[in-house]
Amino acid sequence: MRRYENEAVILSRDVNAVIVPDGTPVPLKAGLAGFVTQALGGSFTLYIEGNLYRIAGEDGDAIGRETTRPPELPPNATIEDVRRLAWEQMRNCYDPEIPINIVELGLVYECEANEAADGSRAVTIKMTLTAPGCGMGEILVQDVREKVEAIPTVGRVDVELVFDPPWNPSMMSEAARLQTGMM
Repeated sequence: MRRYENEAVILSRDVNAVIVPDGTPVPLKAGLAGFVTQALGGSFTLYIEGNLYRIAGEDGDAIGRETTRPPELPPNATIEDVRRLAWEQMRNCYDPEIPINIVELGLVYECEANEAADGSRAVTIKMTLTAPGCGMGEILVQDVREKVEAIPTVGRVDVELVFDPPWNPSMMSEAARLQTGMM
């Protein structure tokens, strides 16, 4: 996967974004110039006029990048296939400031999939944040919800933000600790 870090971009159209790290939604106007600082998991973090902004992967075309493709399930997929794909989808969710996915960061505590009464699947996720006051918390929760809702046959996704147990760096995978120098 090509990352595009520090590549110059000019917005080709108006696009909705959120300010990093406080999560405030803002519109960005066509013609603004900046740099891509992170392009992971289908979203993009842009540095424009001294601020960081995150735009969704579906708006990648506004900066000349490909939009994300939806996930696929095999025919006759089982609940376990749905659960496994939900974990894969969450590996495409990144904190805009940390180039490590939320699964490797140890932010996802639980992911369960079940058959719903109407034959669709329901997915329940418990996750946390690196810091309780993180302004990007609701943005990350929404990112998880949207990526898991994109799975075929999934009709409902419940994401619960929990702070017990509190997150700490020991919850990171070994690879994530190596990448951040926390070994």
